[in-house]
Amino acid sequence: MAAADRAATLQARAVNRPRSVLGTLWKYRALLILALPGIVMLFINNYLPMFGIFLAFKDLNYTQGIWGSQWVGFKNFEFLFASNDAWKIIKHTLLYNLVFLVLNTSLAVLLAILLNEVKNRVLSKFFQSSVILPNFVSMVIVGYVVFGFLNPELGFVNKSILEPLGKDPVAWYASPEYWPYILVIVNTWKTVGYSAIVYLAAIVGIDQEYYEAALIDGAGKWKQMTKITIPLIAPVIIILTLLAIGRIFNADFGLFYQATMASSMLKETTEVIDTYVYNALLVTGDTGLASSAGLVQSVVGFILVITVNFIVKRISKENALF
Repeated sequence: MAAADRAATLQARAVNRPRSVLGTLWKYRALLILALPGIVMLFINNYLPMFGIFLAFKDLNYTQGIWGSQWVGFKNFEFLFASNDAWKIIKHTLLYNLVFLVLNTSLAVLLAILLNEVKNRVLSKFFQSSVILPNFVSMVIVGYVVFGFLNPELGFVNKSILEPLGKDPVAWYASPEYWPYILVIVNTWKTVGYSAIVYLAAIVGIDQEYYEAALIDGAGKWKQMTKITIPLIAPVIIILTLLAIGRIFNADFGLFYQATMASSMLKETTEVIDTYVYNALLVTGDTGLASSAGLVQSVVGFILVITVNFIVKRISKENALF
């Protein structure tokens, strides 16, 4: 009897013994093989370029290569912050992204709720496809669409709206004061649909019994939205917001360069870090400058994500990203 108990104990220990790393990998080999293409793409696109961080601290000489080039410390960062316009450019980047974040999140949630109210299946698919379509349009094409509206001589706004009203045509590409509003409109039109579809997927997953109980209690659509829908999709909103905050120091280069047709007369209100670095790179050809700007953007984004996630975790642990 004792021998049988001892054998059972040893067998239980063998079953509960932690697997080695190789043993775990072998156990899930089929899943790993399926994930291998994605892992390779992730490594190539996200991890391999990290070696370029060294360029931010070097004076790149193409004949000597990256490792043979001279170390210059933080000299490349001086150009980014030494300019008289540096803080104005940083301010533009942050303010535009803050407006995009608040406005697009609010409109995307509202649009998702409205789409969820469309019960006709054909109309629902049509509206969903319509709102997400701009997300797949190239920013180059978007730039020409904007130009079609704002062309000083033949544009739709000047010819079909201002002229019939007896107003003077506006030289849009020489008037920087209008572009903070134009860029916000263009960005919202292009990106809000994608976020709305993500939020719609979260709304569809909500148990309908909540709404049925709310109807029995006499709750209207407004109460259902504020007391059921938004609180239950709050984790998704927080996750997307945290991801957006991680890129708050990065500007949409296509939006600020293509939509403005790279007009130098608009720099007063449209120049951001990405366009500033690009224009400087065209003039100086300094790869270290571009690398230092990218490193600053990444580090600031990382710190912001960690900080905001820590705050969210202190308030509501289950809604934190990690």
